[in-house]
Amino acid sequence: MAAGSDSQAAEEKTTSRSQSEVHRRLKYISLAVLVVQNASLILSIRYVRTLPGDRFFTTSAVVMAEVLKVVTCLFIILLQRKFHVKDTVYFLVDSIVFQYKDTLKLAVPSLIYTLQNNLQYVAISNLPAATFQVSYQLKILTTALFSVMMLRKTLSRVQWVSLLLLFAGVAVVQLQQEGKKEASVSGDSHQNYSVGLVAVVISCLSSGFAGVYFEKILKGSSASVWMRNVQLGIFGTALGALGLWWNDGAAVAERGVLFGYTGTVWCVIFNQAFGGLLVAVVVKYADNILKGFATSFSIIVSTVMSVYLFGFQVDLLFTVGAGLVIGAVYMYSLPKATVASSSSLSSSSSSAASLSSPRTDGGAEMEAFLPKCSAKQKGS
Repeated sequence: MAAGSDSQAAEEKTTSRSQSEVHRRLKYISLAVLVVQNASLILSIRYVRTLPGDRFFTTSAVVMAEVLKVVTCLFIILLQRKFHVKDTVYFLVDSIVFQYKDTLKLAVPSLIYTLQNNLQYVAISNLPAATFQVSYQLKILTTALFSVMMLRKTLSRVQWVSLLLLFAGVAVVQLQQEGKKEASVSGDSHQNYSVGLVAVVISCLSSGFAGVYFEKILKGSSASVWMRNVQLGIFGTALGALGLWWNDGAAVAERGVLFGYTGTVWCVIFNQAFGGLLVAVVVKYADNILKGFATSFSIIVSTVMSVYLFGFQVDLLFTVGAGLVIGAVYMYSLPKATVASSSSLSSSSSSAASLSSPRTDGGAEMEAFLPKCSAKQKGS
């Protein structure tokens, strides 16, 4: 009996160790995926928008990304229902048509995300990739402010300090760029620094509001993330097509929707369409600290690659500003429990009863917002 129990205990210990090892590997894979997706999307958009020759219509790229996301989410829903087509169709009709009031709730965030996706193209087309990557972290500030106002969330003192550092870092980077606007746009008459700056600010504001609004909807609904993405995608495709007709209708009628598309452009669209969905899955294995590291690393990667790809010049002022932003992102990602546990360590150690009972406070770790492509993310 004793030998059997020892053998079972050893087996359970081995299983637990292997599961821990798998989870640790998944966390590192998550970190790599988040870094690559965050950096590659910005660098690739910047690259295709600065190439000589015919330029594709950014409005058509936004529509194509929406279509691909809807198709992907529909396939995942079909897979979840074991490829029962009839059952899936009934489910979709019930969720989208019969529950139309629930579906219409997604119209507002979908409109904002469509605007945001178009603004990202405008911003990246007019700003150096590294400058955009740093400036776009203002979405953390806007998301935090909207979450406090709309969801009544509370932020720790460390998080408030990190938001101040974040704003200061972005301001320093903008001061650095203000002093050399002409160099930042590489003498290209198609690029306008002021337009890019306005676009990134509006994009950050829209990202913060839409992310919090979408989170509020999800909290009051039992619908899956994939169904929500289908609903978002339907509105996004319709609104994107309207924007395509309004902004580029005449040119599209003359040259076609896929005018200027190359293999690189398709890579950008696939990255934008599937990147956020991939991050939505990956984030399951990544805590807030890891996501903070990923954002920080992606800023560094974007900056280094911008030096080699676009001749971006890194000076002391940009380094200081980017350093403040990276530090702020990491500080904001720290769970609230870190501060609380360190301050209550001495008092809790004197009570054996409190040590034996686990903490169950809901604020132990800051809730992560869904990424832009589970909600499209925008940017984190």
